[in-house]
Amino acid sequence: MTAGVATLETVPLAIGVDLWVLAAFALLLAGVVGSVIPLVPGPALAVGGVLVYWWASGYADPSTPVLVALLLVGLIGVVVDLFGGALGASAGGASATTTAAAGVVGLALFFVAGPVGVVVGVAGTVFLVEYRKARNARSSARAALGAVVGILASALVQLLLALSILVAMALVVLV
Repeated sequence: MTAGVATLETVPLAIGVDLWVLAAFALLLAGVVGSVIPLVPGPALAVGGVLVYWWASGYADPSTPVLVALLLVGLIGVVVDLFGGALGASAGGASATTTAAAGVVGLALFFVAGPVGVVVGVAGTVFLVEYRKARNARSSARAALGAVVGILASALVQLLLALSILVAMALVVLV
């Protein structure tokens, strides 16, 4: 971090780290955790952590190429967050209407049963709606499995991307 930036009011702590750096790393950690919790925008929180640190350093750290790379990784994470589950359901054969209905049910069940409710709600909804349309249990199960794989793969990709942003920022600070 660049020392002596006159426009920042840093609050030094006993360990020699200012409050803004702690806030940035809190956002980065929240991004990693939020990557696997439905409805928490993990990659967006990680990007927020990068931007807070960049601002706190007087726009000096990370360097422009590193900043751009981290923001692109974060943007990819946001896209995966928004479309991963739907792409999985679509790849499994579910229609757009089914995917939308599954999203609504998954959201509602999140508040009842947490992340498990999302997975069960999406899988059950995709299976039931697709079965009602085609009366084919095998294709309905394939679509439901695609939706579940999409949700889980999306969470894994988001986790890896947010973790890579956290590790890169730790290296920016330590090196």
